[in-house]
Amino acid sequence: MSDSITLLVEPRDTLGKGVKRLRKTGIVPAVIHDHGKDSIHIQAEYQALVKVFHQAGRHHPVELTVGGKKYTALIRSASFDPRLGTVTHVVFNAVSANQKVDAEIPVVARYAEGNDASPAERAGLIVLSQLEEVEVKALPKDLPDQLYYDAEKLVEVGDHVTVADLDVPAGVVVETDAAHALATVFEPSALAAANDEAGGDAEEAAPAAEPAEGESPATQPAADTAE
Repeated sequence: MSDSITLLVEPRDTLGKGVKRLRKTGIVPAVIHDHGKDSIHIQAEYQALVKVFHQAGRHHPVELTVGGKKYTALIRSASFDPRLGTVTHVVFNAVSANQKVDAEIPVVARYAEGNDASPAERAGLIVLSQLEEVEVKALPKDLPDQLYYDAEKLVEVGDHVTVADLDVPAGVVVETDAAHALATVFEPSALAAANDEAGGDAEEAAPAAEPAEGESPATQPAADTAE
């Protein structure tokens, strides 16, 4: 895991419809859920929060300081303005340093030195990615930023890599099915023919990732009901 990510936030008294006024002044409302305790309503300066949001995603712990107290938390979800795409609300889940947590970790191809594509792609074949994230369990300090697979294994049509091929560091348990495909090699002409038959949706019809539990930062879940 990379260096710690920190964010200074303030306690928030403004709830409900009043949060609209906060947003107009460049403040984002947020909330911390803490192991069944009362939710902690907080707020943060927009630019600072967005920077942390992009750094941490849903897999990197964030060190929050609010009212002199510190919390280690993961971003559970975020809401966005549908027109502007700006962050309008963030939900954090407090985690314990000595308790394993579930997180979604991005999957990344690793190429041979000096290359930016797999052998199959260098030969003119097509590699379709079938899973972008996997579900893992680990202590917060052990959560990796990314998990890698060796793309040099993708050489001929039909070659594929699965979750079992991921390079997983010590202390991390991958909970996604080990047999789930990460990427598969296809012949361009065969894929084009399938695409024509599917009315242009062949790539979308390729085996897709199982939907992960919870919301993704890229989605727009409903904000915390109490804001």
